[in-house]
Amino acid sequence: MNEPSNFMLKSRIASRLLACGIVLLTLGISGTSLAQDYVGAEYCAQCHPLDPSEADNFAHWRKSGHRFILQEGAEAQHRPLHPPAGKTWDDISYVVGGYATKAIFLDENGYIVTSTVDPEGNPVDGMNQWNLLTGEWSDFHPGEEKSYDCGRCHTTGYRANGSMPGLPGIEGAFEFPGVECEVCHGPGNTMAIDHRAEACGTCHKHPDTDGIEAVDGFVRSEGQYSEFKAGPHAELACISCHNPHKSADYGIKQQCEDCHSELAADYATTFKGEAGIECEDCHMPWATLSAQPLGPHEGDRRTHIFTVDTRVGVSMFTEDGTMVKLDDNGKAAVTLDFVCQRCHGGKSIETLSKFATDFHDR
Repeated sequence: MNEPSNFMLKSRIASRLLACGIVLLTLGISGTSLAQDYVGAEYCAQCHPLDPSEADNFAHWRKSGHRFILQEGAEAQHRPLHPPAGKTWDDISYVVGGYATKAIFLDENGYIVTSTVDPEGNPVDGMNQWNLLTGEWSDFHPGEEKSYDCGRCHTTGYRANGSMPGLPGIEGAFEFPGVECEVCHGPGNTMAIDHRAEACGTCHKHPDTDGIEAVDGFVRSEGQYSEFKAGPHAELACISCHNPHKSADYGIKQQCEDCHSELAADYATTFKGEAGIECEDCHMPWATLSAQPLGPHEGDRRTHIFTVDTRVGVSMFTEDGTMVKLDDNGKAAVTLDFVCQRCHGGKSIETLSKFATDFHDR
């Protein structure tokens, strides 16, 4: 796809500003405005071009999950996705996700599709969430009339008191779908960026919850900030390890051994180190669930809790299963069923505890 010219970008920006009753003051070739308004990632690309050799640029963001967290159906249809049974792409206004674990579809009125059809074409409730890692459909609020209320974290320029014309199922309004540059850098060219972990926690945290939520025997997804604060790295910033412009899979800036060099050197000589088992395999196990479990003790996302509880007979969750347990200092730990039994399913916790306890002190 051809990138828009400066003239096209200026025209789009001018139209948007003038439509809001804002006077545009043009200075030189690039242009600037008296008041800041959301201008879109393509405007940012004028200075952060499609050059993959340049760090933290527009090209990296274009391939990241932030961009794809909400897409128009007309764009999402060019990705490896297909609408729920009984729907065509003409029926889909937006797709939620579709990058890492799952995709959920909004109908032509902006409501989440919760009813589909069976192979014979008969109406059924559910089978409306596409799970990318398993290649299967599953149920998401089957049969409900469910509006889309996730715009605060899935869009750019979100306004809770606005509305999207012709899309009554969408609560609030936004300038652009997906998390674009201006969500973190501020509208226009303000570049008002907050590097603290709390800034990431605005979205990577369960709303109205101080602890870590759980669901179906796993840590509930999208609470990475709460997990991080309940772990041993709480004084760091998220960007200490992550490049926020890149996918989490490819944007790791610091490896465990960069800070834990002596421990890593000792670990490399152990039988697990020599077998190629990485630090995150035990300290960031797949204890978090976004779409579908991949096994009895395997979710589809890594946890950010890091601390391992090697004791026998302990549970990671509260009795009602809705929260992760926290100690008196607000800290959590992941248990051996997730750390060890994902790979060693035939071994008892008692046996595994003997190997795991004080492992790094031997």
